[in-house]
Amino acid sequence: MKTKLLTLFAALLITQALMAQFHLGVKGGANITKVEGKSFTDEFRYGYHLGGFAEIRLGNKFVLQPELLFNQYSTKLDSSYKNVYEDVFDGNSNIKLNYISFPILINYKLIGSFLSLQAGPQFGILVDQNKTLLQNSGEAFKKGDFSMLAGLQFKVGPMRINGRYAVGLNNISDLADDDKWKNQGFQVSVGLAL
Repeated sequence: MKTKLLTLFAALLITQALMAQFHLGVKGGANITKVEGKSFTDEFRYGYHLGGFAEIRLGNKFVLQPELLFNQYSTKLDSSYKNVYEDVFDGNSNIKLNYISFPILINYKLIGSFLSLQAGPQFGILVDQNKTLLQNSGEAFKKGDFSMLAGLQFKVGPMRINGRYAVGLNNISDLADDDKWKNQGFQVSVGLAL
């Protein structure tokens, strides 16, 4: 009987210790983005993101935070290029780019566990809504985005408030011309650790 109670007590302690090291959560928020390139207007437009995150404690100061997000970036063609790319974008100058994004961030705790700096890469797969997720991921290198993120996270109990800047590092244009297009913008989100 003592052995069973000790085993149960040890299992409870280990489970509690693991839960203190690992959290899952959901989040959502606004994207304020633009596509940088001479074909697009130089103004930020609004989109959104929704998804989930995990927090894996790596010691007293560092937390690994992988995420899985649906990201919508919005942009608008410059009026001088609208006619040039009319057949490519079906005559629509307002463009929405939908990505399945995988940010992998390192959080560095500045003030206790209340305020953290965040930095890390983000990989994105451009989603064609006429294809399945598996078919889209097969084109990740051809229709993908690679960005770097940096920002701050405020933690109040189970609530997470993030502000980040994302800068695209690769050319997202799939056209044969020399114009390079790169995503950039801000993300503001609210999350809840479960």
